[in-house]
Amino acid sequence: MKCPFCAHGENKVIDSRISKDGDAIRRRRECLGCGKRFTTYEYVEEVLPVVVKKDGRREPFDRTKIRSGIKKACEKRPISTDAIETLVDNVERACQDFQGKEIPSTAIGEKVMQELQALDGVAYVRFASVYRQFRDVSDFLDELKDLLPAKKDREKGNTEG
Repeated sequence: MKCPFCAHGENKVIDSRISKDGDAIRRRRECLGCGKRFTTYEYVEEVLPVVVKKDGRREPFDRTKIRSGIKKACEKRPISTDAIETLVDNVERACQDFQGKEIPSTAIGEKVMQELQALDGVAYVRFASVYRQFRDVSDFLDELKDLLPAKKDREKGNTEG
């Protein structure tokens, strides 16, 4: 680890603690060359499968692409940023748990739709309309027909007790 001030290669750790969010280790270090102190963070390197696109291309998993698609679907809906981040975390975790070095983009899209359906019906239909490439209104109505019975079943479960 090079000192950010003098680029000296040796330093000592003065203090280590878990970061506020619990995802990293925060270390205070002191440069043995200039004596200045600086902070470093250590994160666990997550191993994610390579995404196989519909046309056969392969690309690295990109959390920001998933977040972007979900944000577009949730635009102008009463959905908090925390709820969106939780949804993205759930999708990423599902990809990490996937058995294999490659995951089809369709599996990721289906997981996003499953999560959105539980979160917000309008956001779900928006995402599905782009993801499933609805050709006309009948495709859109078919998706709504599947959504309505599921919503009624959930409402019945909430009122029975």
